[in-house]
Amino acid sequence: MKEINVKGQKRTATGKKASKELRKEGMVPCNIYGEKRGENGLPEAFAFAASFSELRKAVYTPEVYVVNLDIDGKQSKAIIKELQFHPTTDALIHADFYEVNDTKPITIGIPVKLNGLAQGVRDGGKLNLAIRKLNVTAPYTKIPEVLNIDVTNLQLGKAIKVGSLSFEGLEIATSPEVVVCSVKATRASRSAAAAADAEA
Repeated sequence: MKEINVKGQKRTATGKKASKELRKEGMVPCNIYGEKRGENGLPEAFAFAASFSELRKAVYTPEVYVVNLDIDGKQSKAIIKELQFHPTTDALIHADFYEVNDTKPITIGIPVKLNGLAQGVRDGGKLNLAIRKLNVTAPYTKIPEVLNIDVTNLQLGKAIKVGSLSFEGLEIATSPEVVVCSVKATRASRSAAAAADAEA
């Protein structure tokens, strides 16, 4: 996985007013969740703020980044857990991070990349990508930037489901019944099939 460096500073004041002031200064209110848990057993959040200009590369992209956080000199690695955007301007207004290490498995959505020219496309069909990311579980060091899927042998009218896929060192968390991609018949392919039947 790609990595990006982001500097942050501890938030001493929280709440809507304090968050609004941070955004005016070009900062994004953030939380990071780690191993520490509260009395209710849920992970405790550590509140900090980071520069929007440093975060934007990891936010406005289909790629998944490991974020090297430096919060007031304290180093940690994290992945983006959740993002909140303004409903009308689409501006980033809050980010939640989840701390990771070399051994602890995480579950995260990784982009799918289809490789090869499907047989069904050569026969006149159209390749349809039904899902752009698959959820996989593994330590972050084992997770690739993309999940490569070979579609060369995919026939017209057929589909590839999650259950037929496997990736070394990864556990797939997406339901096995989910369709990843398929080759659908087009008007041209149906006409060609009809002409072939007529000749036969």
